Amino acid sequence: MCIFGEKMYRHFIRPLLFTLRPETIHHLLVRFIRTTFGLPLLPAFLSTMYRYDHPSLKREFLGMTFDNPVGLAAGFDKDAQVYEEFGRFGFSFIEIGTVTPRPQPGNPRPRSFRLVRDRALINRMGFNNKGVDEAVRALKKRKGKVIVGGNIGKNTQTPNNQAIDDYHYTFDKIYDHVDYLVVNLSCPNIRNLNELQDKHHTIRILNNLTDLRRSREVSKPILLKISPDLTHEQLDDAIEIFYTTKIDGIIATNTTITRDHLTTPREQVEAIGPGGLSGAPLTEKSTRIIRYIHQKSNGEIPIIGVGGIMTVEDALEKLEAGASLIQVYTGFIYNGPAFVKKINRTLVQRSIENGQL
Repeated sequence: MCIFGEKMYRHFIRPLLFTLRPETIHHLLVRFIRTTFGLPLLPAFLSTMYRYDHPSLKREFLGMTFDNPVGLAAGFDKDAQVYEEFGRFGFSFIEIGTVTPRPQPGNPRPRSFRLVRDRALINRMGFNNKGVDEAVRALKKRKGKVIVGGNIGKNTQTPNNQAIDDYHYTFDKIYDHVDYLVVNLSCPNIRNLNELQDKHHTIRILNNLTDLRRSREVSKPILLKISPDLTHEQLDDAIEIFYTTKIDGIIATNTTITRDHLTTPREQVEAIGPGGLSGAPLTEKSTRIIRYIHQKSNGEIPIIGVGGIMTVEDALEKLEAGASLIQVYTGFIYNGPAFVKKINRTLVQRSIENGQL
């Protein structure tokens, strides 16, 4: 039994945590984890409680071996502070960032909001992070086996016509310290960043990075993170970009700027203002995009599925739609630390029921 099982978390822990602002909870949790993980035997104890290991869960993806298909999405561990600790909660990979060349504070607070009725979050953090040098310092301390991805972006103040320099600089700095790299051109919380999703800009940036990769002794996977708000025509462009630039995969999807089919009162949503919406309202949208890319590419494009994984069934649907791996974030916040174990255990049970084991 988990120390904070699903019911205990939902009925007792979560209501207490949700009395505080989301960003306050985030900082307290990171500080708590960094402090308590220095206690003897605690990391091993948490691994026993929250990890679920089984040979059938292993995944080969882009030359890497993952213990299971569940990872923590970018946005939580922005500065590579707790990537190894979160491996103890059952994740097989952690994506740090988004990391930018220089430190930046992000957008004014408050900038993260819960829509509890919709099991969702709205955030407009704005790539707040301590910069790539700080991330590299933290990554140099890697000891465990958890796979780490580096999600990179541009500084807010960098004009789009110079964005390629920011991506080049951050990619070059962090390359030797992560296992794969993610190019984030789709975050809705950076002014005019969506302009870089234009086919011409995307190809130019990705070609620059693949050229830079060729100068390295070890070739590491490069993935493009895309928006859930792309049209079919834009998705077709993303598929063409994959083949044109010879990157290695796509992460589908980022947060959405739409506010469709919410049960939270409209005036409350409007009072929150702009930002990327994550959680349950994104579930079907991101799954449709995964399925579209998988089918249109005849399964040739490696996909990491993320967006609205709030239940075990959501996770299974994304894998069935064509994702090889999945990432959670908002679902972890709403379901608690036992969520990853529940997903992995169910995957094994379904394999047994289907006669695959």
